[in-house]
Amino acid sequence: MNRKTTQKIAFITFRSLGLLVVAILFWILGFIIYNGISVISWEFLTTAPTEGMTAGGIFPAIVGTLCLTLGSLVLSFPLGVMSAIYMSEYAGNARVVKFIRVMTNNLGSIPSIIFGLFGMALFVNTLGFGDSIIAGSFTLGLLALPLVIRTTEEALKAIPDSYRTGSLALGANRLQTIRRVILPMAFPNIITGLILSIGRVSGETAPILFTVAAYFLPKLPHSIFDQVMALPYHLYVIATSGTDIEASRPIAYGTALVLVLIVLLMNLLATTLRRYFGKKVKTN
Repeated sequence: MNRKTTQKIAFITFRSLGLLVVAILFWILGFIIYNGISVISWEFLTTAPTEGMTAGGIFPAIVGTLCLTLGSLVLSFPLGVMSAIYMSEYAGNARVVKFIRVMTNNLGSIPSIIFGLFGMALFVNTLGFGDSIIAGSFTLGLLALPLVIRTTEEALKAIPDSYRTGSLALGANRLQTIRRVILPMAFPNIITGLILSIGRVSGETAPILFTVAAYFLPKLPHSIFDQVMALPYHLYVIATSGTDIEASRPIAYGTALVLVLIVLLMNLLATTLRRYFGKKVKTN
């Protein structure tokens, strides 16, 4: 077998595997859409659940999911970006950087239910937040933090050192170089971490189970110290509990479809921001 034939076989194999991944994705989406589209209506999206979540809508769960997702990003995104900046731009000791990176990777491999137990012990009990949006957001923020750190560090490392030395040669200090040169150029790739974080935290059930999620709470929150419903936990409950699971199965699929659509819309917004800042960097 010559080199050309081997290359062709490898190309066909990799292309087939890529198409298989896309096919699986469309299969899952098609399955959810087929089973859940029948219950999607304006009433389903804008009203509160009734009759123990076997009827009515999921509006409080939608609001709760958005609050928890955005709240987690408020914690994880700036903290993760600043940590990555320290590791990439300031920490000159290779051993320190290696140690932080190993600990970050270990933090990212911890099961989400452990984060839930930790969040309950620290934020709910020790700090006295109780079952609340702030406790759930902080727990999810810690869950997303390793992902933000890793993606941001890789984005910063991708910037050539010539830009740093050039900025310093023109009289800028290190902080000015990071703020005006490095971060604007790396920001489109940093947004990738934001996109991945949204997908990670929006579908988590175990962390919010211990810190914020309510079984049946057909009302909207009034402060960050209120308990809320959330789509992942709502989906889990109606799919596994109750006296008539088969009757509530369409609602479960409808809830899953809404959750997928929310994640897709958030990712679309983040991707739009990434393209905007990418074009801005190119024009400058």
